[in-house]
Amino acid sequence: MPDDVTRPNIVLVITDQQRYDTIAALGHDHVDTPHLDRLVREGTAFTRTYVSAPSCAPSRSSLFSGVYPHNLGVLRNDQLWRHSWVETLAEAGYRCVNVGKMHTHPLETPLGFHERTVVENKDRDHPGLPFFHDQWDKALWLLGHRKPTRVTYREREDYADRLGAFEWELPEELHSDVFVSGHARWWLDTYPGQEPFFLQIGFPGPHPPYDPLPRHLDAYRDRDVPLPVVDEEDLAGQPDALRELREHHQANDHDAIVHLADPTPEQSRRQRRHYLANVTMIDEQIGLLIEALERRGVLDNTVILFTSDHGDCLGDHGHSQKWNMYEPSVRVPAIAWGPGRVAAGQRLDGLTAMMDLGPTVLELAGVTPPAWMEARSLVPALRGEEYRGRDLVFSEHARDGVLQGTELMTMVRDDRWKLVELIDSDQGQLFDLHADPHETRSLWDAAAGTEAARARTRLLAELARWRARSALHALDRTRDHR
Repeated sequence: MPDDVTRPNIVLVITDQQRYDTIAALGHDHVDTPHLDRLVREGTAFTRTYVSAPSCAPSRSSLFSGVYPHNLGVLRNDQLWRHSWVETLAEAGYRCVNVGKMHTHPLETPLGFHERTVVENKDRDHPGLPFFHDQWDKALWLLGHRKPTRVTYREREDYADRLGAFEWELPEELHSDVFVSGHARWWLDTYPGQEPFFLQIGFPGPHPPYDPLPRHLDAYRDRDVPLPVVDEEDLAGQPDALRELREHHQANDHDAIVHLADPTPEQSRRQRRHYLANVTMIDEQIGLLIEALERRGVLDNTVILFTSDHGDCLGDHGHSQKWNMYEPSVRVPAIAWGPGRVAAGQRLDGLTAMMDLGPTVLELAGVTPPAWMEARSLVPALRGEEYRGRDLVFSEHARDGVLQGTELMTMVRDDRWKLVELIDSDQGQLFDLHADPHETRSLWDAAAGTEAARARTRLLAELARWRARSALHALDRTRDHR
């Protein structure tokens, strides 16, 4: 590939709660994603990418620091963020801009960005969430509109039947994902500076409420979409903490979802059709962003990175949203595109940590990632060098207002096996992902001497080694920040 010494512009697009199986070009033709398909065809896709935590803030803080959530003290939402590698990027001469969701705490903390247009969750209308009027709230209020939230949706007679699936009824340009894209394009059209830029775009969707524009939903109204993977033996065998999590969702309408223990197939289809229409709506906005980069004259000197902070079960295993370690919750898309810098047509199946995109950004910008980072740059893979991926990937989440049945849940998986440890319980989960890709038969209690029992012993030991090595990284990081 050509050696170009000019530092590229970098656009990092992060959606919220987008499953790995939502890009047509990667084999999932139940969804329409023509612009993401282009990025896949002309770039590199990492097809087995895992988040550091199955909820917004710990996953994003890990990405923007390059270390695991336990080393940051951000193991749930609304915990303090202190540093990010964006500060280093700004010091290196990049204009650093955030438009949309980052889920920092405090919500408007700079973290190295020169400019932030903060747009948070679509639905924050809950007394347990920190009060905050973001830029989208202000725009809706200024134009005289009442923001759609669980409070307004509760006024519908069919609210309890919808599983969080509603059509957007306000003007199209005021939908949160359109609003965020519009502001990002406005910045690209008007910023007069000529220095390289880092533009982080955080789409609030397809996080619920599942609220696509009607014209995007039209293509899905009769679409055959995959139904949730639900198995009675799986439901009965889940650890107590996960059974309690399902019951918690059934008792609370988080993000305007009235989660049902036994929804009808048509209710599940409708929920998934709305969700996928949200994905297609975001895909359209990505196409408009590419046009804006071309209009500015910088597309050929720009690297686009695309990922999501975690997935969404959408009823798989009886679960709503995330807060668990099933594949639809912890596995996400990851794509890189950039003429002359990213090899085209690569689909890399090696295990990848989503936080690896952090040092990748730094190296693309000509900055050496600090040695204490637990994330690893993917730039060699982007250049077309051999990529084996990680031997192991990890994810973790602490007790919060939703996940209440365990103090800490931790996942480790290798190419074949996935283990989920509950720190305060003898229960857990173990899946042979080669034989059981849908994770319906836990082998946690397999008899001693079996292959599964040996895998459990080995992966528990890997968790212990990971925590010890991670503690050493934390010491190095502490010394570096003194």
